[in-house]
Order: sequence, then C-alpha cells, then structure tokens
Amino acid sequence: MGHPDFRVSGRIFATLTEDGLRGMVQLTPEQQQEFMSASPDTFVPAAGAWGRGGSTMVQLASVDADTLGEAMTLAWQKAVAAKKSKTKPRPKQKPKRR
Repeated sequence: MGHPDFRVSGRIFATLTEDGLRGMVQLTPEQQQEFMSASPDTFVPAAGAWGRGGSTMVQLASVDADTLGEAMTLAWQKAVAAKKSKTKPRPKQKPKRR
C-alpha cells in the first residue's frame, strides 16, 4: 500500500505513513482510550470504523521511545492473540468401520 508496515504471522499491527511523520498502532479500544487520555496531542483515533475499532494514529515527533514501545508491544500482543484465536483445532476423525 505504499508505506512500511509491521507484521507478525502475516497480521499488520503497526504502520508508518509515507511521509514518516505518523504511525498507526492497532490497539483495543480500551487501550486506545488510555493512550489518548495520557497524551491527547500524540495519540488520536484513525478515521472512521478503523479508529472506532482501536486503530490509533501516533504523532512520532511528540512521542517518547518508552511510550511508543509500550504501544507497539500491545499492538503486537493483540495481533498474536488474534492469530491464535483464529487457529482452529482439526476435527477428530471418526474411526473407519470395516
């Protein structure tokens, strides 16, 4: 899509804008609210349904490394958990009758 992204097991959990000034982290809505409350000039929801679902834009010039690292870690953990929840066990096969 013309911009760098960060993935785990094929799932995007963070991106950078083409100009490199902002990034996006995929948080839960609750996590998003916590970051926005603590740093309203740095963290804002992405537009539309993506933002309501937890996609959070990060102003990179105003975020410190520890806070960005925490947001990235939470986004990574969310992506890993989503991948695990979609992995379904194989159904047990019935023994063949002879």
